[in-house]
Amino acid sequence: MTLIKPSNQKHRRWRWLIGLLIAVVLLAVFFLIPTNYYLEVPGSAESLKPYVKVSGNKDDAKGAYMLTTVGVVGPASPALLLLSKVQAHTDIVSKQDLMGNDSSAEYDQLQAYYMKSAANNAVAAAFKAAKMPVKTEHLGIYVMSVLPQSPFKGKLALGDTITELNGQHYTTADAYVNAIKSKKVGSSLTLTYQHKGKTKQATGKLMRLPQTKRAGIGITLTENTAVTSEPKVTIDAGNIGGPSAGTMFALQIYTQITHQNLRRGAVIAGTGTIDSDGNVGQIGGIDKKVVAADAKGAKLFFAPNQPATKKLKHYDPNYVNNYAEAVETAKQIKTKMKIVPVKTLQDVIRYMETYAKSVS
Repeated sequence: MTLIKPSNQKHRRWRWLIGLLIAVVLLAVFFLIPTNYYLEVPGSAESLKPYVKVSGNKDDAKGAYMLTTVGVVGPASPALLLLSKVQAHTDIVSKQDLMGNDSSAEYDQLQAYYMKSAANNAVAAAFKAAKMPVKTEHLGIYVMSVLPQSPFKGKLALGDTITELNGQHYTTADAYVNAIKSKKVGSSLTLTYQHKGKTKQATGKLMRLPQTKRAGIGITLTENTAVTSEPKVTIDAGNIGGPSAGTMFALQIYTQITHQNLRRGAVIAGTGTIDSDGNVGQIGGIDKKVVAADAKGAKLFFAPNQPATKKLKHYDPNYVNNYAEAVETAKQIKTKMKIVPVKTLQDVIRYMETYAKSVS
């Protein structure tokens, strides 16, 4: 009798199908499944004309002042994370580093608060530079985030406005910060604040801020102000958030209210926070903003210039001066765009006045 061995063809087919299924799942994970990381990439460079409106004075002159942004991609898949390793001016950031403990909706709201504060500061700084009257009402300071170890965790929330410290109202965010810094770690502090239209109070003992010896409340904050001017200025940046467009907002407003054509048809970009007195502050992702401005043909790029002092290095060992980083990026991409260091709005205005004369 002849024995016939069963064919292995069926088994091989099943093994092939299972292997294919595993491969498809792995590819899906690699290309589609999001991780807990995001990519920061060069964003956009956009004309300020649609965003800044000055009553009775439309900006019809050629050229444009432009704000610049950092693009955020994510949550990124493993494939995107791997690809980012060979892409210049692309950084991987964790969700924690990007948003802290905030949800995406809370993060967007936080950026909107920063934008509102930047816009109001820009109006005040521009009118002061033009020696025109402007009224700023200091409503308090927005609560932007609360550290997990803060004595006020669970008491204050994102968007609340602190109006008093131990019964005293201050007129700037710096004044609030300095008042807190002057106290000792462990001392008691009562905050008066607005929460959804209601006045409340919370008391806690000051903590030692991480990596410092200073007392603090463990809350990130920015100013909540209302600005009144004549002519009236309206700033609506749409979905763009954050404080870094402040300097360029101020330049746009200044040139409109003084009826000057300083850019002479050129595309002028830049970045930097601004306070109501016109001081320009450091921002993040300036390398990506330089790349974005160059892609739009900008002739000049204003960069905050706060040198890395010993004090700054003490509080932030990784501190890198914005201007130095912008210059290095400009060399890397071989742009003809000139990087201009600025510390104040007056620095920006003086440079533009000189520029206007040089091309007139």
